[in-house]
Amino acid sequence: MELKIFFTIFAAVFIAELGDKTQLATILFASDKEVSRLTVFFASSTALVVASAIGVIAGSLLSEYIDEKILSYIAGAGFIVIGSFTLYQA
Repeated sequence: MELKIFFTIFAAVFIAELGDKTQLATILFASDKEVSRLTVFFASSTALVVASAIGVIAGSLLSEYIDEKILSYIAGAGFIVIGSFTLYQA
């Protein structure tokens, strides 16, 4: 395992998830006195692992058919569209 790449990916995903709706939902579930915090932790952790696995599989499959540079352009355009939509809605 390449540690430099590992920590780069870790930092990028960690920063992206801070304050995200996923984290806010987890906070909401954990604030319920009738729900075990351990259950919330394991359920939310499993959900993030499964979502990440889907991303890795989708990225691997797409990279077989579409050039990496084009995928980067598509992802960038997607972020611009989502950001523009969010600004428009605000």
